[in-house]
Amino acid sequence: MPARKTGERKHRILQVLAEMLQDPKGERITTAALAKELEVSEAALYRHFASKAQMFEGLIDFIEQTQFGLINKIEGEEESGLKQLHAIVAMLLGFAEKNPGMTRVLIGDALVNEDARLQARISQLHDRLEATLKQCLRVAATQANEGGPDGAAEAPDPTARANLVLCYVIGRWHQFAKSGFKRQPTAMFEQQLPMLL
Repeated sequence: MPARKTGERKHRILQVLAEMLQDPKGERITTAALAKELEVSEAALYRHFASKAQMFEGLIDFIEQTQFGLINKIEGEEESGLKQLHAIVAMLLGFAEKNPGMTRVLIGDALVNEDARLQARISQLHDRLEATLKQCLRVAATQANEGGPDGAAEAPDPTARANLVLCYVIGRWHQFAKSGFKRQPTAMFEQQLPMLL
């Protein structure tokens, strides 16, 4: 029972931190402000997390597990490389739209003046996403060459194309956060993705 309660408290702390990150003014969140929002002492926060950096790591872990869980599901259900790519990009944009506070973590905005290893974790996450997109494009190129479901002429360099698509996604996340969460990341997606592909 106590372990479950501890897990629930940790989850609640991360949930409130993510909610606080939704403030369009994007001010830095202190542990004092977080403790006040949770109606607990700062010492109570530190019983669950050794540092604020650990709290942000918890959010990054949640983002990674959620996104890659969905990516694995997409790859398992969809055979076409291009359809996988389309679904993954739609999911990444939709995830940001549903989780504005976490979008600030994804673009590194919420991590400014925090522990440098947090920015490194986000860079690693971006690299993993780019590698995933690249794999979809490789599958699409193979299918095109074999006359498979994507049946087009051989696609340009998947490395360059994957980087371009990731830059598009990060740009949409950025625009969403910097607009005070008014410019939806999924807006115009269906028209824009074919331009990239």
